[in-house]
Amino acid sequence: MEAVTWIVLVFDATLRVSTPLILAAFAGMFAERSGVVDIGLEGKLLGAAFAAAAAAYATGSAWIGLFAGVGASVALAMVHAFACVTHRGDQVVSGMALNILVAGLGPVLSLAWFGQGGHTPLVGDGARFRPIHFPFADRLSDVPFIGQIYSEIASGHNLIVYIALGMVPLAAWFIYKTRFGLRLRAVGEAPEAVDTAGISVAGMRYRAMIVCGILCGVAGTSLSIAQNALFVRDMSAGMGYLALAALIFGKWRPVPTLFACFLFAFADAVQARLQGVDIPGVGVIPVQAIQALPYLLTVLLLAGFVGKAVPPKASGVPYVKER
Repeated sequence: MEAVTWIVLVFDATLRVSTPLILAAFAGMFAERSGVVDIGLEGKLLGAAFAAAAAAYATGSAWIGLFAGVGASVALAMVHAFACVTHRGDQVVSGMALNILVAGLGPVLSLAWFGQGGHTPLVGDGARFRPIHFPFADRLSDVPFIGQIYSEIASGHNLIVYIALGMVPLAAWFIYKTRFGLRLRAVGEAPEAVDTAGISVAGMRYRAMIVCGILCGVAGTSLSIAQNALFVRDMSAGMGYLALAALIFGKWRPVPTLFACFLFAFADAVQARLQGVDIPGVGVIPVQAIQALPYLLTVLLLAGFVGKAVPPKASGVPYVKER
């Protein structure tokens, strides 16, 4: 019974941890499907997390925090698009510059606005997205396995977790079943053909970056006022890079990318449960080695098991319109 409970709790944590990963990975999918490489997912996550926590603390509203987080992320996405689409700058350099800028800007603004070094003040319960409990979840929690799945895995998550899960089929439908998705994929594969058809390549890429900014904004908000109650320096902990790894591992397709996010989140949930545990025949594994597990898994998968991942043909290539 303890083993069943441990498994249920690990899967519960996996679902929670995977939420910002899924949103960030799908944000990168929209950007790269349009031909824009977005290394700056990490920066947008941090920027949104800070803006959401600061706005929620100042107003006492989680929804205003969400809108602030999305607004900050979209603004950063537009900076990246302006540098890479309008001025055809190096997309990797632009993304890394945003990451470095935001990593330092959040703590500086926290100190200037709130007098807190590297973090914002705690937000109240009313300014957070609290867990949603399904009907009869408490009563069914003692029922072995089925009741635990319903009460622990299905129930008890905040709204953004359910938004992330519902967004996956919606994003897949947009990419493969709508005119916008067709044009998005065409811009990432053959921008010359799209331009010849009278569709603005720059316009499509800007729209894709807006979608990218919105999804990253929701992901960053989940970090600061859903999973936690404040912004902390570097609280994304490389999650933007893990999202990019999941996108590559999923070969820029929705369902494989979703499962890659679950895999990385599962590794993170397991490492949290293994810290300080005395494993028979092994002993207590150092905390540093346990914490490295998700990143080690990322390297191993991308190095030896992902196979040949072919990105969209125009990904990372600035489009120059022929005269």
